[in-house]
Amino acid sequence: MTGPLHSEAAAGRWLQLSLCEQLGNVGSEVSRALRWKSRDLRIATGAIHRALELIDLTLADPRYQVSVARLRELARTREVLVDFLLGSNEYRSTAESLSRYFDAYAMAAALARERSSRG
Repeated sequence: MTGPLHSEAAAGRWLQLSLCEQLGNVGSEVSRALRWKSRDLRIATGAIHRALELIDLTLADPRYQVSVARLRELARTREVLVDFLLGSNEYRSTAESLSRYFDAYAMAAALARERSSRG
């Protein structure tokens, strides 16, 4: 890779998002990878790389550097993703379990947006 796949996010936009928005976006790439894994490996691989880049941006977010527990969960999430998508699936994850995990963040982000738009 020559540069960030998500150049706008890497340029700082990512730091403006809440954790739920960040992980919801990671989940979008994970869903894309899962959907394409058996149909087009090139598209799936691109989505996997983008998901890992986004989770790495989340791990580097200074807001989470003060919480060992938060960093541990984010690092474990990355580890489980790599294990399932690229490894031997030692954790025995499923596409459904990963989808549920990330969908919960996307739903929380959507609810927060809805609440803030109502005033």
